Order: sequence, then C-alpha cells, then structure tokens
Amino acid sequence: MSKEKKEKRKKEAIMNDLSHTFLRNYLNNPSPVGFESGGQRLWLEYLQPYIDEKFTDPYGTAVGIINPNQPFKVVIEAHADEISWFVNYVTDAGLIYLKRNGGVDHQIAPSKRVVIHGKKGPVKAVFGWPAIHTRLSNPEQKETAPKVDNLWLDCGARNKKEVEDLGVHVGAVITYEEGFEELSYDYYVCRAMDNRIGGFMIAEVARLLKENNVQLPYSLYIVNAVQEEIGLRGAEMIARRIKPNVAIITDVTHDTTTPMINKMIEGDCSCGKGPSLAYGPAVHNMLLNIVQDVAEKSEIPVQLRAISRSTGTDTDSFAYANDGCPSVLISIPLRYMHTTVEMLHKNDIENTIRLMYQTLLALTPDTNLSYL
Repeated sequence: MSKEKKEKRKKEAIMNDLSHTFLRNYLNNPSPVGFESGGQRLWLEYLQPYIDEKFTDPYGTAVGIINPNQPFKVVIEAHADEISWFVNYVTDAGLIYLKRNGGVDHQIAPSKRVVIHGKKGPVKAVFGWPAIHTRLSNPEQKETAPKVDNLWLDCGARNKKEVEDLGVHVGAVITYEEGFEELSYDYYVCRAMDNRIGGFMIAEVARLLKENNVQLPYSLYIVNAVQEEIGLRGAEMIARRIKPNVAIITDVTHDTTTPMINKMIEGDCSCGKGPSLAYGPAVHNMLLNIVQDVAEKSEIPVQLRAISRSTGTDTDSFAYANDGCPSVLISIPLRYMHTTVEMLHKNDIENTIRLMYQTLLALTPDTNLSYL
C-alpha cells in the first residue's frame, strides 16, 4: 500500500466515537449461549437507524433488513453468544458445582471472578482453588489439575439455603466478569470477542451503507445468530427461514504467532495483518475469488488459511441449508480464544469491515456464481 493511501485511510478511520462506545457496551454485556437477549437488544438498538426492517426468530436470532422484499437476498452474519457455565449442583456447605455451556476452558477458571445470573438478579462469585501451600504440602503428591468435576464456585453463602435465598438455582447461567480494555499498540482485549466482534462489524457495515447512501440492488439481511457455540444452531434455523442466495460469514480465527501453537498444523496467521480468508469445502470458490479480487482492488491486506472438512463456524449452516447457499468466511485473527483475555487488533477490525462493505458493493443479482 502506498504512503499516500495509508495516510488517506488513516483519515478515513471506520470507527467513530459512537461506534466505539457501542463496542465497549456490547462486549461488556453478558450474552451466554441460550440467554443472548440482553446483547441482542443492545445490538438491535444500535442497528435501528441504519435498517429498514427488523425481526427476531423464536430463539432470539436478531435480523436487520436493508432494501427488503427483493428476490435476491444476501446475508452478512455473525454470532451473538458467548461461552459460559451452568449451575449444576449445590452442596450442603453452599459451594456450587458446574456444567459447561459451550466450549469454556476449565483450565483458566481457578481464581476467576464470575457473575451468576439468578432469578433475583446477578450474584457475584469466585472460582475457588486450594492454596499452593496445601497442594504441595506432600512432596510425593502429584499436582492436581483443574477439571470440570473438581471446580466449584464460592458466592459467600454458608449453606445451600443461603445460596437459594440469593436466587441461585440449578440451571442458572454464569459468565466471567472481565470486560473491555485497550492495550498498547491498538490492541483490544475482552472476554467474548468470539464473536461479538463479528456482531459489531456487521452493524458497522450497515452504518456505512446508510451514511454513504448506498442503494443495493438486492435485499441485505444483517444477521446476529444465537447458539453458535453449541453447534451452529441459530444459523441453522435462520438460514432455513431467510433462504439467502449468498452468505458472508464473519467469525474469529487463531493468531498463530504466540507460543505453544504449531503453524504446521494451524497455519500462519497474525493479528494486525488483515482478515483471514478460508479455503474449504463449505466455502464457495467463486464467491471467495470475488472477495479476494475486492481485497486486491481496495488494497485491503488479507491472510489465507486452509480448513479440513467443517469450518466450525456458521458458514457450514448457511452453505448446506436449503438447496445450498454460496457462502464465504471472513475471519478476524484473535489471540487466546475461549479465555477471558481474547485479544485482537483495531486495524483488523477496520479492514474486515472494509472488506465486507466493498464486497457488498461488488455483488449484484447477476453475479456469476456457477461452478460450471
């Protein structure tokens, strides 16, 4: 990219003060799998000025529509849910044992602060863990590793009744407390970047379309789906309902430059070097070529990766829905996925937004997506 182009892009930064405030509030708001409605309300409220219509499905997937009722339908999609825990069992001493709600990492849990979302409102608690002195008191004893069945929460209650008096019940959902922070060199960190950053980015695409007075030749559905973390369920439902002609999915992917990650297995991907485009069976080759051409013409840096079989994202649900839907996956590099310190770079956010926006401008109902 030329120096002049870089300077121009710096002046044309995508995110403004309003969008930055929304990003912070949206990330800080809990939206655990199956209980996404709080975040969906925030998202729809932000999206409202930039769309013509909206609706939600029975399980809470939220959809905004631009230029409705056109025969050709394009989807841009992210998922709204975050990994979490369920209350599973309360001991007589008032300690709380758990089950996973999505792919939450048990190894990071000890000493974390959480919020239990009970019937009487939020209840603060901590993951207790034996002090190192007691764990290592016997030199012959093997160090105990955290597992789902030996982790517990302590909310300060002295017995089971006091837990119940707080409104905590079996099935209450639990989220980590960590919120949004800005680090040095334009890095952002928060729990649940996976994938509320995607919800933010598709909302920003809608904002840009509105502010630039773009008249699309098709109906655009901005979709924030629920229950991705337990099997792409929200996308599966909404894909059957909308029956789109094209789907552009955005999610996170692994930054592979940090320690303990094998690039020969995971590929080469780095925060700050642009969105990642995936090759795989569910990714439509013709649509991927269009996205790559758009990236080249718009001087948007991209990275490439290969996916064996499933993408593990909502791309699969859209690609194989109905009679098949040409789908493409645009991912943003992320460090420390499924921890409380998920980390990504501001430049990647803005370049992913740009790439989706410019791709929408390049598509028409006459775009040739036929393999033969």
